[in-house]
Amino acid sequence: MRIGELAERAGTTTRTLRYYESRGLLHAGRAENGYRTYEESDLRLIQQIRTLQDFGFDLEETRPFVDCLRAGHPAGDACPASLAVYRRKLGELDALIGQLQSVRTEVGAQLARAELEASAELPGGPEPRCELNWEDDA
Repeated sequence: MRIGELAERAGTTTRTLRYYESRGLLHAGRAENGYRTYEESDLRLIQQIRTLQDFGFDLEETRPFVDCLRAGHPAGDACPASLAVYRRKLGELDALIGQLQSVRTEVGAQLARAELEASAELPGGPEPRCELNWEDDA
């Protein structure tokens, strides 16, 4: 198939496919007229790359999965290098989750402090000001 058809079937752009090719992730054949040609297996490579990127993998992290598919494995994550990338990504995600939980704890503590302070304000104090203007400008 030609590049336009592959892009359409993969739900991406020809520019993206050329970029993948420049990075060595996708290899195009050439027709007699010089047009790039692709195999059905290339569609599977693109789908693997896009799925991994949707999961937060950067483009270079997809390389072992692509290599695994090219080696003939029906799933690109069955090779040792792919498994190592999965393990590393899980470690990164666990670290991010820990950081987010810490930030959430801090924000929750700040909210509790602010609510306590707000409830301790003297009655009759200044009303909170709303800066929104609901008047019609027409």
